[in-house]
Amino acid sequence: MTRILVVDDEPQILRALRINLAARQYEVATAPDGNSALRQAADWHPDLVLLDLGLPDIDGVDVIHGLRGWTSIPIVVLSGRAGSQDKIEALDAGADDYVTKPFNIEELLARVRAVTRRTAVQDAELARVQIGDHVVDLVSKTVSGGVRLTPTEWHMLELLLRNPGRLISQRQMLAEVWGSKHLRETHYLRQYMAQLRRKLERDPARPAHLITEPGMGYRFQP
Repeated sequence: MTRILVVDDEPQILRALRINLAARQYEVATAPDGNSALRQAADWHPDLVLLDLGLPDIDGVDVIHGLRGWTSIPIVVLSGRAGSQDKIEALDAGADDYVTKPFNIEELLARVRAVTRRTAVQDAELARVQIGDHVVDLVSKTVSGGVRLTPTEWHMLELLLRNPGRLISQRQMLAEVWGSKHLRETHYLRQYMAQLRRKLERDPARPAHLITEPGMGYRFQP
């Protein structure tokens, strides 16, 4: 079931979207402001975010930047700001689509379906990734050669593989894999990255693909 996080400070909109999305078999969570949205996204791992720009604590564009720091999940903006500059800022920050309030619920649902389809195509293109002598299949969650990974190893590896060449900071990876309560537990990362290298790299002591950026984070080098 697709998980959707709805972020809006208007209770009636949250309620209407929760009812309409749930009726179409989406799993729904809600957040009334930007800070709670960022925490919920890190802890709950939604498949898509519906985001209002006019939030009471931080601007919605800042929420987009915060999410894009560690995840590529689709973001559809809902906003009463009709100006083209607001749309440009939101899209440049990393939003996938923009719907102006007041909106037609059927049009919004069509936009959600379209973004979800595009993401599925992109996921399929990234489904099989070569690391050294192994092929990682992100759809079936298998590794050639009979290599077995734990759920935590899979989560870390998938985050890296879906962002080829991009630095994933320690904080971002901890938030995504372990949740926002574990942002200081950097020893988790060292331990699990060492395990991944032993299983996937030809020379774990000199990794060619699972790269550490000292003091910063990790990067998958195709």
